[in-house]
Amino acid sequence: MSQITIADVIAAQDRINHLIHHTPLLASSLLNHWLGHNIVFKAECLQTIGAFKIRGASNILAKLAQQNNLPNRIVANSSGNHAQAVAYAAKQYAIPTTIYTVESISPVKAAATRGYGAEVKMFTSRVLADEAVAAAGEEPDTLWIPPFNHPDIIAGQGTAALEALQQMDTTPNAVFAPCGGGGLLSGTLISTRAFAPNCQVIGCEPLAANDAARSLRAGQIVPLPGPAITLADGAATPSVGSHTFPLLQQLDDFYEVPERHIQYWTQWLQHILKVHVEPTSAMCMGGVVNWLAKQREPQTVLVILSGGNVSEATMRQIWANPDLSIQPSLALTLD
Repeated sequence: MSQITIADVIAAQDRINHLIHHTPLLASSLLNHWLGHNIVFKAECLQTIGAFKIRGASNILAKLAQQNNLPNRIVANSSGNHAQAVAYAAKQYAIPTTIYTVESISPVKAAATRGYGAEVKMFTSRVLADEAVAAAGEEPDTLWIPPFNHPDIIAGQGTAALEALQQMDTTPNAVFAPCGGGGLLSGTLISTRAFAPNCQVIGCEPLAANDAARSLRAGQIVPLPGPAITLADGAATPSVGSHTFPLLQQLDDFYEVPERHIQYWTQWLQHILKVHVEPTSAMCMGGVVNWLAKQREPQTVLVILSGGNVSEATMRQIWANPDLSIQPSLALTLD
């Protein structure tokens, strides 16, 4: 198994510099006042294709282009944001692409993927989609780009935290990132350990899709027993990967966030930051408030807002029970 280092992340940053947006840092003075801490958000929801995933997909193809080794065809499996990222990146090199996904994929993400020129094949389950893409990836001159379990994907995703740390005036005390398959969180760990070694790196995932937390407790990869039902569809992966799990084991902490808290923070971040935030991104605030409640001094926290692609149906679920009357606090409790 390849060891991924900060040198790989720095190389990825140089490689994809012209292919991505350099997303801004956002903050809310009102939220900081309420919580008594400084929360800084890396707005990957404003990234090309609306999510951090473009960083990894662009890196793997840009690296192959440098090596004059681009494939004739690309396949990938994804529940949405990775699909768009691969379709967009492949379009830059005019490579035909097929995405294998589930029938429950967000219509917004499926439409965008097709809009970038990719064919979309849907299956009744993630397992069937994964089996189909594995078979397709064995075909001649075909490249299978996995959503997270690949060194070049992890290195590319790590550029989000690297860029954020370069943008910040002060070193954060903690960095939070969501965990699906673990690519973003693994890359975040690598970048943070190199450029802010005293900073804690903390992951969050839905309690309803807590395969990473189960795996960390068991000391081995434990897949979900079945399909996950969660607002945070970007973190509903069946299991973490062989490349990501050893890195996740080095995290300083990890939080499992209930659906009500995911819904609550999606509402609040959309309201106070005035940007379109996915539930998977907002989920991290469930961990942030729990972590901050244990701190005795004011802290600076960096939160990676992973994406902003939300379907109309999910938006209706998010706002079905508005919670803006409940002010954010470190003592937040939701029935």
